[in-house]
Amino acid sequence: MTYRTLILIFCLQVINVTGFSQDNSDDRLKSIVKEYGEAEVIVVNPARERIDFILANFSVSSIKNDSVRIRLSTLTIELFINQGYKYIIDERIQARSLRISSGVTDAMQWDSYPSYDQYIQIMNEFASMYPDLCKIDTIGLSINGKLIIALKISDNARTDEDEPEVFYTSTIHGDETGGFILMLHLADYLLKNYPSDSRVKDIVENLEIWINPLANPDGTYKTGNVINSFSSRFNANEVDLNRNFPDPAIPYNSRNNIRQKETTGMIRFLGKHRFVISANFHSGEEVVNYPWDSFISKLHADNDWFYRISRSYADTVHKYSSSSYMNGFDNGVVRGAVWYIINGGRQDYVTGQLQGREVTIELDKDYITPSAELLRLWENNYRSLLEYLGNALYGVHGKVTDAMNFSPLPAKIFISGHDKDSSHVYSDTLSGNYVRMLSAGSYNLTFHSSGYRDSTINVQVSDFERTTLDVSLTPISGAAQKYPVLYPNPAQTRLNAILPADFAGTVNVRIYNIPGALLKNFDALSEIRKPLNIDVSTFASGTYVIVFTNVLNNTLRGRFIVIR
Repeated sequence: MTYRTLILIFCLQVINVTGFSQDNSDDRLKSIVKEYGEAEVIVVNPARERIDFILANFSVSSIKNDSVRIRLSTLTIELFINQGYKYIIDERIQARSLRISSGVTDAMQWDSYPSYDQYIQIMNEFASMYPDLCKIDTIGLSINGKLIIALKISDNARTDEDEPEVFYTSTIHGDETGGFILMLHLADYLLKNYPSDSRVKDIVENLEIWINPLANPDGTYKTGNVINSFSSRFNANEVDLNRNFPDPAIPYNSRNNIRQKETTGMIRFLGKHRFVISANFHSGEEVVNYPWDSFISKLHADNDWFYRISRSYADTVHKYSSSSYMNGFDNGVVRGAVWYIINGGRQDYVTGQLQGREVTIELDKDYITPSAELLRLWENNYRSLLEYLGNALYGVHGKVTDAMNFSPLPAKIFISGHDKDSSHVYSDTLSGNYVRMLSAGSYNLTFHSSGYRDSTINVQVSDFERTTLDVSLTPISGAAQKYPVLYPNPAQTRLNAILPADFAGTVNVRIYNIPGALLKNFDALSEIRKPLNIDVSTFASGTYVIVFTNVLNNTLRGRFIVIR
């Protein structure tokens, strides 16, 4: 019997024998926070006004059976103690059952926890083993300089295709680690099974799948290179990152206005991709949580759709798991604010400000899933994970173009009398493509683009089916044009640009790469409603910014892609 095994058995005995501490001593609570950096307490049956204060001032991890679980750090312990609450200390988060991987090969059996170095090596190995299917992108760096990275998985991973983008991300709370291993296992499964599994092949060939296994590396690897009893919910500044995003209910909430480094990196990444559908993975409960988290009395315009996809995830789980797994709340599903209200959460930021569709999936009642349960967690969830991504293939898909020259248009797509709270969507500014998720029914979709006549079209939508609706908009004679019309986009050797009437005559054209380096600078003659032909044959594959300046020093900006 190894030393590591002895430690594991001892930890399990501690959990079984002691469970919860009944010692309500403030000194005991302070000593735990001093040693571990945080502690979890349970406040039983607080009054309604006290719950409101707790939700506004502390990091609540759960409310259940009239008990509130609160995670305290050095930043919040004094405020908590000063309230005089009666509380119970939950000692279990200090006694964790986990096996540390002996190396990358061992880690890739998905029944142990990798070191930070092994995690980075695994991600790089995916990209090197499957270069046509997988590439790595950096979302940002943590406060302590650890990488926050994502894998892109697609049949043409090295190019930008006109396909819906979807996103899985886990462990924004650093000590909720089941999803961390689940996401690595999912990436491995997609890459290995792409040639032989028709379901995997379908989503890999028709979607751009992005997976970020670890959103808070400083919390998970708090003491350095391994996961242990010091792994933390918070980041290195002891901030709960899932309370740190702009909030649709309280946009100027003073508690979350100071954005953490991890948050700003994620906001940039999410804004760049505008994912059609996404999910973030947590632990502490077993439930699919859908918007809103921040509005108790308000439903999302597409509440029925959110419930349906959440119900489908949980129902699929139930087919392959024990009867006791994910069976609470509404048999595994809950609308967030009905459970408890949070502000500054990522789910509501994505849904409320980026026109996305995101849910939060709580995978395990244990914060750190015991190593021996990791493969069971996979078996319970992997079919639901594939099914959830497949939702992006359904709904209304199409392209918005100029009726005169068929160039792609940026447009707002909305449903009058239905849409509210940013539930509308936009077509892509480069390709004109759009996706609108909807439950089965009949809808009147309106397409609006500046300088063009609106078009409203009735469409019939069926569950788990795709409806294609391409729309061409007619220019309004004499209307102000705010964007250069660029086509074909993506381009290969030539790019055409149609500029507004007040840009007729000599214009200066400058082309930059995304880092901001000037690649081309020349003058050209623009004619009204005639394309300006631009040579891009010397440009490498990638995304570029083009700027047009007329004689009055007015400018227009656009983006285009070159593919080879």
